[in-house]
Amino acid sequence: MRSEINQALSAFIKDENIYLGKIGPELDPVAVGIEKFLLDSGKRLRPLFAYVGMLGAGGETSPEIIKAISSLELIHVCALIHDDVMDGSDTRRGAPSIHKAFEKMHSNKNLSGSASQFGESAAILIGDLALIWSAQMLHTSGITNDQLIRSLPVYDEMRVELMAGQYLDVYEQALGSKSIERSLKVARFKSGKYTIQRPLHFGATLVGAPNELINAYTEYGIPLGEAFQLRDDLLGVFGDPSQTGKPAGDDLREGKRTVLMAVAMDRASKSQLDEMQAKFGDPNMTAEQVSTLQEIIVNTGADSHIESMISRLTESSLSALKHGGISTLGIKLLTDLAIIATNRKI
Repeated sequence: MRSEINQALSAFIKDENIYLGKIGPELDPVAVGIEKFLLDSGKRLRPLFAYVGMLGAGGETSPEIIKAISSLELIHVCALIHDDVMDGSDTRRGAPSIHKAFEKMHSNKNLSGSASQFGESAAILIGDLALIWSAQMLHTSGITNDQLIRSLPVYDEMRVELMAGQYLDVYEQALGSKSIERSLKVARFKSGKYTIQRPLHFGATLVGAPNELINAYTEYGIPLGEAFQLRDDLLGVFGDPSQTGKPAGDDLREGKRTVLMAVAMDRASKSQLDEMQAKFGDPNMTAEQVSTLQEIIVNTGADSHIESMISRLTESSLSALKHGGISTLGIKLLTDLAIIATNRKI
């Protein structure tokens, strides 16, 4: 199914890039940049959860449904591109982030004005384009009018919750919050709901699933979505750059107010807290300083606590599969996806 999703995305993006080319050759770098960003990598978790949500409701696949669920990946592309601008991240998936690639293009062509501002402006617009293309791909998927009408409220909720979560993330960093509860709320809306719960709902509504099954997907999706983001938090601090595509300790340099950091600060001694606060959020943090903060986090037991939270949340998620009339195949695939989402390396 991932291969079929990739084929649908490739066909759509190539057609749309032809249209961009007709506007003018100035848009060629935009076409190349977004096509490469979209197609070079990605686990396609959101379309996969939508697909399994549809199967779990007793639905059958079709080229039209594959195109409809594939549109969710473009929402994710929008989020990633904008996230890198907001976080000041230089890399994504082992390559320069979009704003850095266009900043370099500005410099290479000796264009006027600020290269960094040009790069950020281009990235914001390209992220917006991905969001627009997501809706366009859904609307032109060929699903029936009834399917489209049923799925649109979920699709809209998914986008609103994502943007709300992104704002909460930005606000928490500005607030300097150390609240575990507030950080969990960010994790739920910024990543969890739009990665798992809403895609499941999207797939289910395509085939007219009953409320009982939608509710079961909610009970499965919310705790698993939180566990998914908690794993991401651990990878942002301890992940292997060769697998995450980002420098080691990137979240520490960006000052990300994650649940991991909230737990570490809550458990830290005064001297540990002082050292963390002195370095946390410094974009010029050295590898040695990153290692020092990593050691403090481990010494507080925060990483072990997060691992325990991931296990508890995943168990809670899987227990929801016993209810709600999910098909046998759906239960099997949702169990597999829970393992993929919470044990992933990238």
